[in-house]
Amino acid sequence: MSGAQTPVRVLVAGLGNMGRSHALAYHENPGFEIVGLVNRSRPDLPPRLGVYPFFNAYEEALETLKPDLVSVNTYSDSHADYAVAALESGAHVFVEKPLATNVADARRVVAAARANNRKLVIGYILRHHPSWIRLIEEARALGGPYVFRLNLNQQSSGPTWHTHKQLMETTPPIVDCGVHYVDVMCQITDAKPVKVRGMGLRLSDEIAPDMYNYGHFQVLFEDGSLGWYEAGWGPMISETAFFVKDIVSPKGCVSIVMAEGARSDDIDTHTKTSTIRIHHAETNGAGGFAKPDALLSMEDEPGHQELCDREQAFVLKAIREDIDLSRHMDDAVQSLNICLAADESVRSGKEIEL
Repeated sequence: MSGAQTPVRVLVAGLGNMGRSHALAYHENPGFEIVGLVNRSRPDLPPRLGVYPFFNAYEEALETLKPDLVSVNTYSDSHADYAVAALESGAHVFVEKPLATNVADARRVVAAARANNRKLVIGYILRHHPSWIRLIEEARALGGPYVFRLNLNQQSSGPTWHTHKQLMETTPPIVDCGVHYVDVMCQITDAKPVKVRGMGLRLSDEIAPDMYNYGHFQVLFEDGSLGWYEAGWGPMISETAFFVKDIVSPKGCVSIVMAEGARSDDIDTHTKTSTIRIHHAETNGAGGFAKPDALLSMEDEPGHQELCDREQAFVLKAIREDIDLSRHMDDAVQSLNICLAADESVRSGKEIEL
């Protein structure tokens, strides 16, 4: 077989929601060959994944299998160390967001990718979603400066609340989810972010005293654009206006309109767009609007698993076609920097200059 046709041998570390979905994407794509799965405990797996070698220890799996690609889908505090170990072993890396829990570690991972001439793809799944790509295109066509109104609140209970509490052992909601939406802001305005202001509140005794499960922040950009992001997790969170995706400019606005009955803890809801509404601010001689709002139906958009399939197809393409990922890596560091500055602002009560 030629080099271009040889399957990429992949080790999947972490088998929670995202890790399992990515593992299924590798299983179904003939361009990949899963050589092993790693998780601290053995979870219930779909039969398709039960056939692969299973390890409890990441270092042992990495040393034993010597994979071409490592897929890091563990909790955030291990992302940087796992990614650097893989890169230094000669493997390419896919790592779920956030890239790290601090900016220094994020830069360390990027430096390791460059030093070892390996591909590093960060799990910004919305970059592979046709509806979000269209949303960004329509917003850029309006021109800035922009107001970004974005949130993703999740009223969670049972297993979902348990997962959220585990995530909050290291990462607040505004960082874990915020990196996605700050990345969208930065793709729409190419302006440099300059200041961040954040607020947060601990609404549950089930999380650590120094953690908060509700937060929001504002980010100000050099061109005058400003963004607002809100994220809350837990059984007390409201289902009202839990999904706001609204981008406003002097010439109008582009918004996502959610379907009636959508639930905040449904993982498909986090990416599905239902309808994109485009509103133009231009008025006619009578003082009314010159154009009716345009409604773009997104009924045939991909679901969560198909998005994971597309994301891993991009990883394969990046490896085989030697795609330059410099901007991709730099953007990941920047969005993390903004969200961590928001967390610092929450904890200090002060505005943070970037």
